[in-house]
Amino acid sequence: MREVWPGEPYPLGGTWDGVGTSFSVFSEVAERIELCLFQDDGSEERVELPEVDGFVWHGYLPGIQPGQRYGYRVHGPYEPSHGHRCNPAKLLLDPYAKAIDGDLTWNQALFPYYFTDPTRRNTEDSAPYMPKNVVVNPFFEWGNDRLPRIPYHETVIYEAHVRGLTMRHPDVPPDLRGTYAGVGHPAIIEHLLSIGVTAVELMPVHHYVPEHFLVARGLTNYWGYNTMAYLAPEGRYSSAGTRGEQVLEFKAMVRALHEAGIEVILDVVYNHTAEGDHMGPTLGFRGIDNAAYYRLHDGDRRYYLDYTGCGNSLNVRSPHALQLIMDSLRYWVIEMHVDGFRFDLASALARELHDVDRLSAFFDLIQQDPVISQVKLIAEPWDVGPGGYQVGNFPPLWTEWNGKYRDIARDFWRGTHSALPEFASRLTGSADLYESSGRRPVASINFVTCHDGFTLTDLVSYDHKHNEANGEDNRDGTNDNRSWNCGAEGPVEDPQIVTLRQRQRRNFLATLFLSQGVPMLSHGDEIGRTQRGNNNAYCQDNELAWVDWAMVHTESELLDFVRALSKLRREHPVFQRRRFFHGRHPDNGKRDLVWLTPGGREMTASDWHISYAKSLMVYLNGEAITEPGPRGERIVDDSFLLLINAHHENMPFTLPGSEFGTGWLPVLDTNRDTVEDAYLDERWQADDVVAVTARSLQVLRQPRKVKPPSSV
Repeated sequence: MREVWPGEPYPLGGTWDGVGTSFSVFSEVAERIELCLFQDDGSEERVELPEVDGFVWHGYLPGIQPGQRYGYRVHGPYEPSHGHRCNPAKLLLDPYAKAIDGDLTWNQALFPYYFTDPTRRNTEDSAPYMPKNVVVNPFFEWGNDRLPRIPYHETVIYEAHVRGLTMRHPDVPPDLRGTYAGVGHPAIIEHLLSIGVTAVELMPVHHYVPEHFLVARGLTNYWGYNTMAYLAPEGRYSSAGTRGEQVLEFKAMVRALHEAGIEVILDVVYNHTAEGDHMGPTLGFRGIDNAAYYRLHDGDRRYYLDYTGCGNSLNVRSPHALQLIMDSLRYWVIEMHVDGFRFDLASALARELHDVDRLSAFFDLIQQDPVISQVKLIAEPWDVGPGGYQVGNFPPLWTEWNGKYRDIARDFWRGTHSALPEFASRLTGSADLYESSGRRPVASINFVTCHDGFTLTDLVSYDHKHNEANGEDNRDGTNDNRSWNCGAEGPVEDPQIVTLRQRQRRNFLATLFLSQGVPMLSHGDEIGRTQRGNNNAYCQDNELAWVDWAMVHTESELLDFVRALSKLRREHPVFQRRRFFHGRHPDNGKRDLVWLTPGGREMTASDWHISYAKSLMVYLNGEAITEPGPRGERIVDDSFLLLINAHHENMPFTLPGSEFGTGWLPVLDTNRDTVEDAYLDERWQADDVVAVTARSLQVLRQPRKVKPPSSV
């Protein structure tokens, strides 16, 4: 008989202390819980947890070391109509597992019912088909690692997939491609620094499970939005192994990125789990305490409320589910040193009853937490439930993926009528969405593309999605792409179409980097990544979705353009405003922002309501920045004119009068093929006429006046 001590109820999970391991798991419905220890030969030893305090079952096993694989079997009621689905035949993952070893093998034994008779309780043992929890060594040599804590207004986010970013990079060793070590490799870090990235937003790295229907098609869940363990880094992304080594490798990646001054933000999926709806498998939460972890229908508790489109929703009304979320977030900050989180379908977390509630318990806990409240918090401000689209409605501590920015940027540059007023609002930080609630321009995470939808190159190359490779007859993925193929669908050789597409890409990128708020770039867009029209590559873990690094050479001009844009933004605080534009500086009375027609006069209310208007000038006054510097000093910058022409014909722009300044220097022109050509020796004066090519953007700069030093 193995020696078992009572131990303590907290911390939850399997926790090694250098001598032995404490095991602790919550279940209010359980009648008894068995800890199952697995040896390398697959043999299983069962040990009953001897103590229960406050519905937390626990025990301490001397001599259990890191690398030990384990699971749970929960004995209790199996009454689906009452929301209870305990079944000791099913081996269960620990909600607090810090590492998972092995992959799930789809088999009928994983399900609580028999395929031939869904009304019969399935008593087949699922252990042979289940991955196992792993006890980990928590110790790691962090050295002098510190969170970079880069201010939002200086932040440039790069959304990336661990595998997709690294699988085809020639300078990353083959055994490190597709792994955390690959992301932390100097070749990747050098590229990120070259384009001015300050934060990498990694698509889900929590342990996830590929759906049954995808595996049956020979596909997989590539994106990873199907989480099953909220404290465990995905083992598939480890080059070192999965018996706890993935934890050390993840930490080493974070340390390397921090040394380069790059933050790590995790895309987290706390809105649902991989167990799906009432016909899904029993993998963990469902068998431990189904009613505590999931939102169930009040009328018939066999069924799950689904605000996510994935079959279930985590029960954020339950204190234990909320505790799991908060413990997971703190773990990733304190133990794994990450810098922030992007919350997938965050509206689902704010549903107290059915409506999205800004005052929900989830937001209260985040606001009050001394650890989580200090890192970057980014909401995907929507879910698929009624009233789920909540852009602009999250609390002051939060930033948001601004879906309205994405939509209007696409509409404006493809020439949609009546897009000009909203485009202007998004360009200047979306004050209409955020100012009234006391938030700043940085509340807006601006993006034109992301993992979900077309890549930048595909956005200007396809009118329609082409998702046939996903095996769903092209029914999956959105039809609302707001894209424009510039005259032909897919790859072309027509030089006029090729030129227009290249210009449109530069238009989107220039808009992104010159807008107030926080720019987010989708990985590979800076070198023209394409998915050949697939706008839903969630199941494509192959070259269709991976970044093709050979394009660094074929798209070198685009890469240089992105580098120049990032440098321009970084060097000029006028593009990094921490406050919204006020109209006039309270001290010197100078206007910080002026809207101008292409004719050079100030726009009137009637100008904004011309439905066909697609062109305007924007004056950004570097001498009227209202916010102080970090030491309270006054910030003064150069002034800029943005000449924006989304019209399908060339437009003459008359520069404004001398009261706006003279001596305008061309900085950037999206009509030009190379960066070298864009930086010209010309100088424009007040009232000069500048020709702006159809569907292009120019940036002019007026150097600030530098006062001579006073004589002594």
